[in-house]
Amino acid sequence: MSTVINNIRKKTRRLINISSKIIFNKKIFNEGSSSLQALRVVPWFRDNGDKTLRLNYELNEKSVVIDLGGYEGQWAADIFCKYVCSIHVFEPVKKFADNIEERFKKNSKVMIYAYGLSKANIKEKLSISADSSSTFKPGQETEEIQLVKIDDFLVKNNIEHVDLMKINIEGGEYDLLEHLTHSDRISIFENIQVQFHDFVPMAKERMYAIQNNLSKTHYLTYQYEFVWENWKLKNT
Repeated sequence: MSTVINNIRKKTRRLINISSKIIFNKKIFNEGSSSLQALRVVPWFRDNGDKTLRLNYELNEKSVVIDLGGYEGQWAADIFCKYVCSIHVFEPVKKFADNIEERFKKNSKVMIYAYGLSKANIKEKLSISADSSSTFKPGQETEEIQLVKIDDFLVKNNIEHVDLMKINIEGGEYDLLEHLTHSDRISIFENIQVQFHDFVPMAKERMYAIQNNLSKTHYLTYQYEFVWENWKLKNT
């Protein structure tokens, strides 16, 4: 009799687990990508990625770093404190750029630019939403921003090697990386730390194509899909 009861209990637990998974997955489906993203970041936070993977590089005081999507300048501050390297911070939202400028006003090794970098010199309308400000999302508060062709910036500033480029530009990463991976200039970037975003049309297809092209010159050092990943130049 006890064996029968135990089997019934096991089957009941399995049914409960299956039902729970169905309800949980249905909840994710109904709530959309925000809930899906909440699941994606669980392994990242478990591994403390913001304090380890995003900061641990072979840099020194002679290294050149590009920070695309400066927001409050915290990542730039963490990188500078650890390596005392030169950092070019790009933030096209004026109030954010002004705050970063104030934060580093006595630090000549951190240079602030109140525009973004992209595949061309263009102006776009951006919806303001803290660190999620994007040209791909609607919003009540908008601002016209300036984007500068990355090639023009690099040539103008005589930058021939970048030890680390961090990209968190809320959808703009696709145009930028598609442009770079179709030119020889991609090889000047030793490390490319990028956050892909899934709210851009054809996001997965474009991301996979970019990753395929990046794999010709770089290799993955870590990857948390649609959270953060890093590509390191081969043969360095």
